Amino acid sequence: MSSVQNFSRRGPLSHEVTDWLRERIVSGQWPRDERIPSEFELMEQLHVSRGTLREAIKALSHAGMLEVLRGDGTYVRATNEFDGAAQQVYREHKDTDVLQLRFALDTQAARLAALNADARAKAMLRELLDERRRAWQSKDIQGWIDADWQFHLVVAEASGNRLLHEVYTSFNDIFHGTKMHQRLLDGFDGCLAAGHEELLAAIEGRDEEKAAASVQANLEYCMSWAQQS
Repeated sequence: MSSVQNFSRRGPLSHEVTDWLRERIVSGQWPRDERIPSEFELMEQLHVSRGTLREAIKALSHAGMLEVLRGDGTYVRATNEFDGAAQQVYREHKDTDVLQLRFALDTQAARLAALNADARAKAMLRELLDERRRAWQSKDIQGWIDADWQFHLVVAEASGNRLLHEVYTSFNDIFHGTKMHQRLLDGFDGCLAAGHEELLAAIEGRDEEKAAASVQANLEYCMSWAQQS
């Protein structure tokens, strides 16, 4: 049985309970999409009132990290606030909204990657593009999605901006999940050079303007398909 938690009471108790709950989520002790302990169990363990506990759970629900399902329980939906915000975007916004956000993130990631990418990152990008092309040609849609997403993640990481990479990573299910389904439409070009081969060439040439232009062209193409769906 878990021991009773003692709080410092240096600030509002609900804030300390919120931090305690968040730590269980971030650490992986409470995995994503799993139900957390019941209200009764948590009240007993934390030695707090139902009102204080519910206030803490409400705060993390607003952050997108928890979801309360009446008659069932409370579930972990995201492992941090970035991920939580991303999940809310996924539920509340259109494909075109998501793509417009990518115009900002992808363009800046491309510019910085052109300046900062090292030889290892460039080699990884080349390998992922080869994998992506093979998957598309063999009609392995999930393989294509995975390679394409990993390519963009490596670009974000190669930017050298850890915060940009973290924000980008948090949008995994949105940028390459079922919501962005234009890739499945007949006629969509899954091997478009813009934003991929052309982007890598610009990164290899340390040309940030060409890198940004390549990303813009790719996203404009995707936007044209999203607007048809």
